[in-house]
Amino acid sequence: MTAATYQYVDLPDASVVTTRALLAARENITDTVAARAMMCIHGGAGFGKTLAVNTCLRELEPGEDVRKITFRARPTARAVRYELFTALDLAGEPPRHPSEFDRLLKTALAERPRTFLVDEAQWLNGEAFEYFRYLWDEPATQLAIIFVGGAGCHTVLRREPMLSSRVFIWQQFTRLTPDEVLEVIPLFHPVWADADPEDITFADQHAAHGNFRAWAQLTAHTRTALARTGRARVDQDLLRWAFSRLA
Repeated sequence: MTAATYQYVDLPDASVVTTRALLAARENITDTVAARAMMCIHGGAGFGKTLAVNTCLRELEPGEDVRKITFRARPTARAVRYELFTALDLAGEPPRHPSEFDRLLKTALAERPRTFLVDEAQWLNGEAFEYFRYLWDEPATQLAIIFVGGAGCHTVLRREPMLSSRVFIWQQFTRLTPDEVLEVIPLFHPVWADADPEDITFADQHAAHGNFRAWAQLTAHTRTALARTGRARVDQDLLRWAFSRLA
């Protein structure tokens, strides 16, 4: 898979690497979709949650109807209705009255199995989470929901007992361990493929700290440094120059 998947930086020649977290997400998402259930993937920024989920969803059975919804501010139930209306590509104008809007969405969601990826779910409040539960609880809907967000997502969900009790799987993404860094970073990008393991550890300790987004940014600056200096391999002097751009 190409670097375009790393949405936070344009990084040619990068590959999606199969970390333990991605393997777990693949299994968890597959089971959640099969059960038409809800799951929550949460963790710190830059730990690879969205990348892993997008990768896994593309691997689902052909024909699985996956719709992505992303929130950038705290939405009301009304805003969630409008987002779902758009995500489902429903025809006509959105209904004005909530009860009519709810009937329309329930009817659409009963037509066939669907999977919602709700990204940046840390922005959701109790009202918004409750509305997703309301639709999921409808017997006629065939809905799987994957909430992906920061720690706030997990916190808010846990505060909502009616919804929290319905979450089928919880998965937390954490930083790569030092051993994982040495295992996966040489596979992540060619600049690290023949790097000295001590230099990779040096880079992780001083800049990346087990964070995949930080590794992507560091790799982009390291590529630039290699091109400008003409050096064939990464070394600590070159890495220090890259670190200076991240300070």
